[in-house]
Amino acid sequence: MIRLEVLGAHTQLLSTLCAKCPQGPAGCCKAPPEMDWSDVGRVVAGGGRDFVLARIAKKELIPTKRGLELRRVKRREAKTEPMERKCVFHGPGGCTISPAMRPATCNYFLCEDTFVEGGERKGEPSAVRARQAHGALRAVFERWDAELSVRIAERWPEGPAWDAAFLDWLGEAFVEMEEASGTKRAAWPGPA
Repeated sequence: MIRLEVLGAHTQLLSTLCAKCPQGPAGCCKAPPEMDWSDVGRVVAGGGRDFVLARIAKKELIPTKRGLELRRVKRREAKTEPMERKCVFHGPGGCTISPAMRPATCNYFLCEDTFVEGGERKGEPSAVRARQAHGALRAVFERWDAELSVRIAERWPEGPAWDAAFLDWLGEAFVEMEEASGTKRAAWPGPA
C-alpha cells in the first residue's frame, strides 16, 4: 500500500512495502542522498538551524559544493545481523530523525518496485497520485537547487561559511522561493 501525505515541500510518500525491502532492513538508507541546498534551506526554515550546526560539528553532516553529505557509518542493529554501511541516522526502527530534518528525497522517494507492487500499472489511485507527487517534488527541488547554486556562487564565490548567518540566509532564500513558486500544500496532487 502507498500513502501520500501532502505537506507542500514536506510532502511524504509512504509505503508498507518498504518494510519488506529486498535490500534488507536499511533499504535505500544504504546510500543516502545528499542534503542539497534546498534541503538545507527547508530544514532551516522549519526551525532546524541548530540541528544542522550540531550535526556538522559532530561530522554527521559534511559540507560539500552542493550542500551537505549524510555520513555513512558501518554498524549492525543486532549481534546476529551483519555489519553494513548505511546512513548515520538509520536505527533499528528506521530513520531516527523527523521528516522535517531529512533531505526531501528521503520523504518522497519510493523505488520502482514499490510503485509496481503498489498497483501503479493497474491504475491504483494512491500509487498514481504518489507517482505524480514524486515527479512534481523532484522537479521543484531540482529547480530550487539550481537557483540556490547560482545565488550562493554569486554571493560566496569561495564557498559559504557553514555558520548561523549563512544558514539563516539559506532558510530565508528557501522560503522566498517556495512562496514565489506557489508550491504550498494546495499545489500538490491530492491525498491518497
